[in-house]
Amino acid sequence: MELRKTAALMDGILRAENAAKYSYTLCNSEKQELNLENGEFKLLRTVFNNTASLKLFDGAKMGSASGNDLTEVGLKALLQDAKAAAASATEDECHDIAPGQGKHVFRQGVCEPDMDRFIERIKEFLDTAAKEYPKVRIMMGIGSYDRWSWITRNTNGTEFEGFGGIYHFSIEICATDGEKTTGLDYTGVGMKTLDTPFMELGDLRKHMESVQNSMDPQALEGKFTGTVIMTPGCATDFIYMTLMNYISGGVIIDGTSLWLDKVGEQVADEKLTIAMKPFDERIINGERATGSNFLAEDVTLIEKGVLKTHWLNLYAANKTGRPVVKNTGSDLVVSPGDRTLDELIASVDRGLLMGGFSGGQPGTNGEFSGVAKNSFLIENGRIKCAVTETMVNGNLGEAFRSIRGISKELCCDGGSVVPYIAVDGIVISGK
Repeated sequence: MELRKTAALMDGILRAENAAKYSYTLCNSEKQELNLENGEFKLLRTVFNNTASLKLFDGAKMGSASGNDLTEVGLKALLQDAKAAAASATEDECHDIAPGQGKHVFRQGVCEPDMDRFIERIKEFLDTAAKEYPKVRIMMGIGSYDRWSWITRNTNGTEFEGFGGIYHFSIEICATDGEKTTGLDYTGVGMKTLDTPFMELGDLRKHMESVQNSMDPQALEGKFTGTVIMTPGCATDFIYMTLMNYISGGVIIDGTSLWLDKVGEQVADEKLTIAMKPFDERIINGERATGSNFLAEDVTLIEKGVLKTHWLNLYAANKTGRPVVKNTGSDLVVSPGDRTLDELIASVDRGLLMGGFSGGQPGTNGEFSGVAKNSFLIENGRIKCAVTETMVNGNLGEAFRSIRGISKELCCDGGSVVPYIAVDGIVISGK
């Protein structure tokens, strides 16, 4: 009710200034956060936050402003900032807001937390980790419950209201044995219930196993072209790099995308299907409304290797004359394959199981180069050893056209659903 009162105040301020076209969003959020250091509880705090954002149109000019003061004084200042931004903006009729979408209320996740149970689950995780992975050290952990409410209104008659909450648990880990220690690894998971032990959620157990097995890494000798099996987290990074490089608004607007005219054509192996699914039951905080005030929709970007659409928001669609995609969130769902991870490993003569990648932004042509992190050498269908400072080079487009297999196993971390993906033709270099 307080947020609706603030929205009514904002409406009055905009009317008093005779604002002809605008869109704004107001949000309240609360975070209850529990911090761990070296496996021990250190800090419990609650953080509150307010945000307001406004898009204001003056003919073909658009100005935007944001702030965290939801008082009358703060909202009036926000309007003046947006007016100043619009006055200095370049005319561009491609800036717009969606046609009226009606009034909708969205409820997601869990709105009332059980913090006692949440803490019990964290303690259970720590106990399980100490028992099953004695060499792993939990250097830092963060358990949090985030609750939010928001309201969006615009001059086309759209009104969205959202309410929700989510539990998060993330860890930073390494392994030690005497004076030996591994590098750091990170992972986390979001959840809407506390029904399942945290160790069994997302890829927490896989990361614990990986770090414990990385105690004696070896330096790889020489260079070869082989197969890389990307873990779900690593595959997620490569998928987003590919989407940004080939089908995002920027590369379509400037015409540099190699997939500029490839909609309806085969651009990847037929095993690969990539979608954004905010309404998938495994996605907890899925997008409900886009920044242009469209109701969000599920969208398939690549289906069995065929490019179905570019990933364009309203501005990019208006700029290029191509269809708008009513999804700008991070609700990644990749279809599983028909082979287990063990079967994928067994099929590889020589390659890597790659847990992470550290490198620069790929070139326009999709060429990438960087260091494989938290990775293991595969030889003759078996994992041989952990490796250090190993370089990987390849091309994003070629990699996803050369998929050896996709796992049946899926990592569901609350924000994405992704399998292991094995790709051929990657140059792997050691010393």
